[in-house]
Amino acid sequence: MAPPPPAVPPTQTYIVRHGAMRFLGAFTTQPGGSARRGDTAIVRTDRGQEVGEVLCPVTPPALAALPDPTGGELLRVAAPEDHLKIAHLKEVERRQFAAGEKLIAAHRLPMQLVEVEHLFGGERVVFYFLAEHRVDFRELVRSMAREFHTRIELRQIGVRDEAKLKADYGDCGKPVCCNTHMAVMPPVSMRMAKLQKSTLDPAKISGRCGRLKCCLRFEQDVYEEFVRELPPVGSRVLTAKGQGRVLHQEILARRLLVEFEDGRRLPVPAADVLTRL
Repeated sequence: MAPPPPAVPPTQTYIVRHGAMRFLGAFTTQPGGSARRGDTAIVRTDRGQEVGEVLCPVTPPALAALPDPTGGELLRVAAPEDHLKIAHLKEVERRQFAAGEKLIAAHRLPMQLVEVEHLFGGERVVFYFLAEHRVDFRELVRSMAREFHTRIELRQIGVRDEAKLKADYGDCGKPVCCNTHMAVMPPVSMRMAKLQKSTLDPAKISGRCGRLKCCLRFEQDVYEEFVRELPPVGSRVLTAKGQGRVLHQEILARRLLVEFEDGRRLPVPAADVLTRL
């Protein structure tokens, strides 16, 4: 009787952050392969071979949190020779950045080079740039292809993407959110700053990109929930201390400043409001 065929080692799937723009996706290992959180990994995407960072095993909740996940194959955890190549490519990117700036100047194009990404497998070189308007860079791409002898991709980005590529630490002393855990760039408005009683000084509520800080958006849902539970400013309320008019809301403290009929102005916990008149 023939022996049973050997068991095929299982594959594992991990969420990996990869590329200069910190794409997030689910990547499956080779049979029997494994990785740990924080490992540097070599992955294959639709762009080619890239360097990534393993974040966690794939679970349904983790995958559902990714708005537009990429995917592909986790080829291996980076070996010492891979780390040497990664360091070499960083030096190559610095030279390509300098050469790219010279070519942009030679073509007299209204664009500012921000970052160069040389894929680990050498399939392409991506140049990220800022520009106020659309730029016809077809001749520039041809010049770059002749200079670098590889496939060239130019990507126009916004100022918030520039911060995602280049910024390090925010005013809070921690690494900027767009460069770490954020999967999408949330919309942020001045209305959020007003609701949260933040200073309206643009210099103090602007992030490294010059736009309103993303952390205003992170806290907005809590503020809106608490505001719905509080009597609005100007409304009349009945408390154990009498009737009065709401002058001010302390949203996070869930407290009101109430002016009573006898002229007293006292802070009142929202829980002490018996009814709204």
